Amino acid sequence: MINIKEIRDSLLHLLFPHVCSGCGSDIISKESILCMRCIDAMPETNFELHANNPVEKKFWGRLPLQQATAQYYFTRESLIQHLMHQFKYKRNRELGTQLGKMMGESLKNSNRFAIDALVPLPLFLVKEKRRGYNQATVLCEGMAESLGVPVLKDVIIRSQHTDTQTKKGRIERWQNMEGKFVLTKQDAISDKNVLLVDDVVTTGATLEACGAELLKGENVRLSIAALCYAAR
Repeated sequence: MINIKEIRDSLLHLLFPHVCSGCGSDIISKESILCMRCIDAMPETNFELHANNPVEKKFWGRLPLQQATAQYYFTRESLIQHLMHQFKYKRNRELGTQLGKMMGESLKNSNRFAIDALVPLPLFLVKEKRRGYNQATVLCEGMAESLGVPVLKDVIIRSQHTDTQTKKGRIERWQNMEGKFVLTKQDAISDKNVLLVDDVVTTGATLEACGAELLKGENVRLSIAALCYAAR
């Protein structure tokens, strides 16, 4: 007997192939955008399990943080760089949402992060419109599904365009970001444990500038989470 469902599924897969964003394999569950082989190959830091981890140390003397972490090590010409490129520049929003869910599960299972709300690091509005979305917001939306907390998208804005940080040193990065963030809704974060989220932490200058502005809110406790940690 002809199985109509199998024929339909085969045709749909032929027309709209559901393949892994990491390696292109079609051996993948319908609920995932990554195959298990790629998920297992992603270089987890496990920083969320440990106090005084490298991300927390990066902000010592710079920001009074509760906790900080990054999910994966970032290296060039690697699977994680490929995924970051797909997510940020190829408009693979579904991949970003799944990565956010994975970040949220790790934080939930660590029992170290007490979070009331997620705040994505804002992009300058023109840049966000050109890209199509803020990658930090997409990560937060995925994390919110795992953590069950709200995403506060408009409590802080990036008021000015900034030059790329890629080739700048730490001091130049801080000078480039100083005064570029404005807290617009202090009441929304008052008395809350806020998690500031970005896609990658390198020197931490951008997160430092944004975090310092968030801490102007009344009785705000601040933590930081990034998808990737790029050691320098």
